[in-house]
Amino acid sequence: MRFRESVIIMKHVFYYVALALSITSCVSSGNLYYEVLKKGESIETSTSLLDHSSYSDLLSKYVDQDGLVDYNGLKSQQSDLKSYLDYLSSHAPQADWTTGEQFAYYINLYNAATLYLIIDNNIPASIKDIDGPLGQVWLKEFIKIEENQYSLADIEKSVLQKMGDPRIHFAINCASYSCPKLLTTAYTGENVDLLMDKAAREFVNSSKNDLSDPNNPRLSSIFKFYPQDFKTVAPSIIDYVNQYANTKINPNATVEYKEYDWSLNNQ
Repeated sequence: MRFRESVIIMKHVFYYVALALSITSCVSSGNLYYEVLKKGESIETSTSLLDHSSYSDLLSKYVDQDGLVDYNGLKSQQSDLKSYLDYLSSHAPQADWTTGEQFAYYINLYNAATLYLIIDNNIPASIKDIDGPLGQVWLKEFIKIEENQYSLADIEKSVLQKMGDPRIHFAINCASYSCPKLLTTAYTGENVDLLMDKAAREFVNSSKNDLSDPNNPRLSSIFKFYPQDFKTVAPSIIDYVNQYANTKINPNATVEYKEYDWSLNNQ
């Protein structure tokens, strides 16, 4: 058991080291526009500038209430998903967009691109089966914005994480069982703050976490993967979780983390 646990830990270490060494900074390249929220600042919402309805239709048709995806069905409309991604590609965020519009754009882009990646690679058993070991799939530059190519890691780590709202970790979906569930509707400049809050609350109170013992909770590994993101808006992981938890964790509780299940979130 100890040897197996050591292997699992080393796999996670290698994965995150590989990402840290390989991710390029979208900020320094000047190719992508986004705004960083100041500490305590709220997302500014507005009537949506972009039309996300075609993507929302696909989600409502092929994603169930548990966030599981009918990938075989979605594959029959792969061209429609590609058309939506092409639409986003030609409508990159601009300086006059609200932060809500920017968050909606990048969250939808990440999630739609992940769905496309799965069906374009013959629906593997796990997203990690694509492009070899060490998380190479997240470094694959296949997302086009205007004339430039980006990876999932670019969108997540060089844009969304830097925008300063840790709720993005409950909004983006990595096509795996342990991920926060994919919603059945698209994010928009108008609904993004509401939906991000909904996603956070549902995730914290779902089976992805076990809060049944307030003194010894078992949290999703997402909280272990990105501790600093959550601590930028709360004193501790426990304080952050308790904002959304129906069953509050005791402040001095011993926290354990659940093993992450990378199996495909297939219906």
